[in-house]
Amino acid sequence: METVQRAVVRVETKTHLGPSAQAEDENLIISPARPELTDPFLLLGESWFSSPGFNWHPHRGLETVTLVVDGVLEHGDNLGNAGALAAGDVQWMTAGNGIIHRELAFRDERAHTLQLWVNLPQQRKLTASPHYQDLLAARRPVIDRDGIRIDLIAGQADGITGPAVNEWPISGAIITLEPGRRFDHLLPGRDRAFLYVPAGQVTIAGRIVTAGQIAWSDPVSGAQSSSITLETGDGDAPSAVMVYSGEPIREPVAFGGPFVMNTQAEIAQAFRDFHGGKFGDVPRQARLRYR
Repeated sequence: METVQRAVVRVETKTHLGPSAQAEDENLIISPARPELTDPFLLLGESWFSSPGFNWHPHRGLETVTLVVDGVLEHGDNLGNAGALAAGDVQWMTAGNGIIHRELAFRDERAHTLQLWVNLPQQRKLTASPHYQDLLAARRPVIDRDGIRIDLIAGQADGITGPAVNEWPISGAIITLEPGRRFDHLLPGRDRAFLYVPAGQVTIAGRIVTAGQIAWSDPVSGAQSSSITLETGDGDAPSAVMVYSGEPIREPVAFGGPFVMNTQAEIAQAFRDFHGGKFGDVPRQARLRYR
């Protein structure tokens, strides 16, 4: 089976949004303005928060993938789940037909997160079993090569499968490269991929991508297997790349606050269902206890 080399179609720089009602500071890395260009990915945001954080709010029709960069993230939902995630941990949430959850800084101290919104096809948007997957850093498979570390979250690499179970096939990994390394990362040819550099500088398929920038690679027509080349130059510190890929869904996208559906009529129905109690009650769950 021939493996086709991928190209980068564009490189973008994250947008600084500043403080919001929930967070001290925020950046927008993937904008939802042109979902046809980022399909199946809808949004990637970066937040720093202590208090109030993101208190009880609903979701429907998507999956959220939250990486804790620093600090501790406290979470809970109206299914009875609650816990705390530390730096490096990932939470994959399938909102399905409706969930109410919250994301707070543990002890109201600090949390720094990256949150990705992944779209779902129409037939999977209202799956009747919303759920969380806590993908703890200490339990995820890691592939170590000479100066290259692949922290596998979803999909496959070197015959190893990441722990995330998805409603729509997605691959995801965090790749750390020491200076002076070259690596060809394999991806399904049908997938659209993004490669976000949170630290350092990486040459991706011949394009220089620095910290805070994201590179996009479109599906490779007719190819079952593809690879994209990552290279680091000289330096004193490693570089990191967050790589996600997924096959475009190619359906209409309608946004309505925390809901993502196919039409505005479905968005209106989601609001009616939430306010009518079909998502369940907003919890009165206490904050996590701490010593």
